[in-house]
Amino acid sequence: MSSAVDRAQTGTLATQPCFPTFPLTSTQCRDIANNHRELRRLGITHVLNASHSRWRGTPEAYDGLGIRYLGVEAHDSPAFDMSIHFQTAADFIHRALSQPGGKILVHCAVGVSRSATLVLAYLMLYHHLTLVEAIKKVKDHRGIIPNRGFLRQLLALDRRLRQGLEA
Repeated sequence: MSSAVDRAQTGTLATQPCFPTFPLTSTQCRDIANNHRELRRLGITHVLNASHSRWRGTPEAYDGLGIRYLGVEAHDSPAFDMSIHFQTAADFIHRALSQPGGKILVHCAVGVSRSATLVLAYLMLYHHLTLVEAIKKVKDHRGIIPNRGFLRQLLALDRRLRQGLEA
């Protein structure tokens, strides 16, 4: 795990308020997620909120905008089991990006751990990247710091996916 952990936990945080991690998703965009004008300007069709709660975003916030919403009630704690959300979040991201003109905003409270973890899982599940490759792809565009517990869960996913390919 140490090479994946080292790679994920080095570098600097992005200073931009919101930008594409690569041509498909955005992270650390809580402010934009609450700005209807900016969502329309960016052409956002889907929002995945990895810090969903009564106080941090609800589907009703997007009523009338034609934006689909998925909220994941996740805590940025190494003890939290984020892996139970990997497939659902990856499927949601994939559906968003499979639509013509689909653009998704993936965010959480800070944009470096929970949202990054779900984007990494998506890349592993749908683009068949290893954990190290997924981390490199995202880190080429922005700083991320998934917590150690999330990295352990991503490593377990990586092992499971690699075993499936070898079978």
